[in-house]
Amino acid sequence: MPENALVVAVENLYKSFHQHQVLCGVDLQIAARELTVLIGPSGCGKSTFLRCLNGLETMDQGRIVIGGIILERAHRQAALPADFQEKTRLLRKQVGMVFQSFNLFPHLTVLENITTPQVVVKGVSEEQARRKALELLQKVGLATHARHYPSQLSGGQQQRAAIARALAMEPQVMLYDEPTSALDPGLVDEVLNVMQALDEEGMTQIVVTHEMRFARDVADKVVYIESGNIVESGPPEKIFSSPEDERTRKFLKKFL
Repeated sequence: MPENALVVAVENLYKSFHQHQVLCGVDLQIAARELTVLIGPSGCGKSTFLRCLNGLETMDQGRIVIGGIILERAHRQAALPADFQEKTRLLRKQVGMVFQSFNLFPHLTVLENITTPQVVVKGVSEEQARRKALELLQKVGLATHARHYPSQLSGGQQQRAAIARALAMEPQVMLYDEPTSALDPGLVDEVLNVMQALDEEGMTQIVVTHEMRFARDVADKVVYIESGNIVESGPPEKIFSSPEDERTRKFLKKFL
């Protein structure tokens, strides 16, 4: 895929829970190979935005295009289009999701956690799935932990295993929702280093995080969100050194 080709295009995205409007007409475009970091205060809509991208939340209104799959809804009161659920299923195949709480299956070994979804969802053979799982465990530095259960791993190791599991599905885009927030400070870098290595390999990634050092040093694009709106976005050197909006400056002042 050409480096500047759009992989993710979001238009006029709205989402509310009961009477609370969480996303208010969000527009965002992300090109292939970009690492985009979403920053903003807690409760501003970052995680909801990610969950709409992979269909964990059904948008009220808007258009999401990922890897050529178009998910569209005209208005929250309108019935869902007949093919909406099928398109949501197809869209999920384009994205890998990594959560803050790891979400590994506790009764399966690390190897089984990565092998089983490939067999069940992708229909590949056990041998092929196992081979790929071992390759990915090598990539994230867990080759010697393949037979361990999640309870035998540190938080950083569990999160790296979760990244390997998501990668096994061969997504076009990786989504991360606060991937280091549940980790002890000493374990944060081992997860961020894996994400940086994936960036260098050309994986398109969207990251919700409060790790401002990572956003400043590694991101291609930083997006500041507040109250369900994108306030501003741009390369990290611009957002961190000369943000245009007072709300962005006020938020970053707490971290810098």
